Amino acid sequence: MTPTDRPPIARAACVGGGVIGGGWIARFLLAGIDVDVHDPHPEARRIVGEVLDNARAAYGRLTGAPLPPEGRLTFHDDLETAVAEADWVQESVPERLDLKRAVLARIDAAARPQALIGSSTSGLLPTDLQEGLAHPGRLFVAHPYNPVYLLPLVEIVGGRQTAPEVVTDAIERLAAIGMKGVHIAKEIDAFVGDRLLEALWREALWLIKDGICDVETLDDVIRYSFGLRWAQMGLFQTYRIAGGEAGMRHFLAQFGPALKWPWTKLTDVVDLDEALVETIAAQSDAQNEGLSIRRLEQIRDGNLVAILQALKTGDEGRGWGAGKLLSEFETELWRRATPSGNEPAAQADEGHELVVPPAWADYNGHMTEHRYLQVFGEASDRLLARIGAGTDYVAAGGSYYTVETHLRHLGEAHAGDTLRVRTRILSSDDKRLHLLHDLGRADGETIATGEHMLLHVDRESGRSAGAPEHILSKISGILATQEPAPETEAIAGRAIRPAGNGAA
Repeated sequence: MTPTDRPPIARAACVGGGVIGGGWIARFLLAGIDVDVHDPHPEARRIVGEVLDNARAAYGRLTGAPLPPEGRLTFHDDLETAVAEADWVQESVPERLDLKRAVLARIDAAARPQALIGSSTSGLLPTDLQEGLAHPGRLFVAHPYNPVYLLPLVEIVGGRQTAPEVVTDAIERLAAIGMKGVHIAKEIDAFVGDRLLEALWREALWLIKDGICDVETLDDVIRYSFGLRWAQMGLFQTYRIAGGEAGMRHFLAQFGPALKWPWTKLTDVVDLDEALVETIAAQSDAQNEGLSIRRLEQIRDGNLVAILQALKTGDEGRGWGAGKLLSEFETELWRRATPSGNEPAAQADEGHELVVPPAWADYNGHMTEHRYLQVFGEASDRLLARIGAGTDYVAAGGSYYTVETHLRHLGEAHAGDTLRVRTRILSSDDKRLHLLHDLGRADGETIATGEHMLLHVDRESGRSAGAPEHILSKISGILATQEPAPETEAIAGRAIRPAGNGAA
């Protein structure tokens, strides 16, 4: 990644490393941002480390785009040192106004003048948090949702003294780390998301209190029905569809009168007495017997990854909702990882290292077959990027298409294995590019090879065409500098042949 392609947040500081703070740390680190952390909790390093382990595993399943090198994580005993060099400071201490004011005052005094300061509060007003600050104009609420490293939404709420350009700047910076900042135009207790959640939560408590259902049934009603709709269309877009061809007006006319019916107890707050607390807690214990919090987090992350990946291919491949946002973020990651085409002649491949994610293992515990093709396809993409035929070149109308592939499985890969894939150019002319990929372990053992023949194509006509000189010269540069042919090259050009007579 060139200096001009670094994310707008080059260095972040997180004050507080609990559930939300740990999620922020993971989001920043996995976007390639160095993070300084201050949290006086004696177990802070362990807690953050466990959250980060889950986040890494989730990202391994979330995207095949080349993530930047993980940022550097540094813990500090002193708050002032932690925030001194940050571009963005995220405060995530417990939800007490006096505590947050005291911590934010220290952050404000120690942070660089141009640093943005976000508070993860889920309900305190930013104007109240700005009281006593020397530089209140740069403080705003940045309220995320758990897990922060997967759920992209952040509510951005300015106080009376927040500079308008700070809100705009914050939203733009969040986009660079794959997050969706939404500006809440007016201060209101609990903002927007928590107000909606609170309404549902109150009604849910009454349904349990009155014995209508137990907690598992209530969760099933949400997760098997409207929860899936909300994941990709929200509330109003969902209800617009419910109105049929006549749209939202028909829906409101048909279902609006129900608002006056005695369906809800939202105006009557349930008494959370000890008996109701014990009922809910016991039912929840039974529902989750044998499942630790970390295991529940892993299940949650896996489900969210699956939903986001599914939404990424929605709307006939154009993406939808949070999936479309993920697709746009991946496109930017590919762009950052792709040479601009103005660099000196490409050099030989130094190899690309990868760790086999758990989701890539099949019923035998081995990396499943189609993942080898994915690894080799991505290796081809990296080679094309190095010769100037990356995403920008494709957008301009030229591309290399794979017209023939030959895979050989020589060993086994398991979840957690560290592998390295190296790419050689076997031959080329103005239209053809013959590649051989070698996938092996650190000790040099080759476990698979992938041979690919690529054809240069003019995408507008859909026909083969000669590649331009700037690409051909980089191919020549690689051919001149790559190492002598390895043993695996001896198998290039072979094909699967029928077994002879007497074969078992």
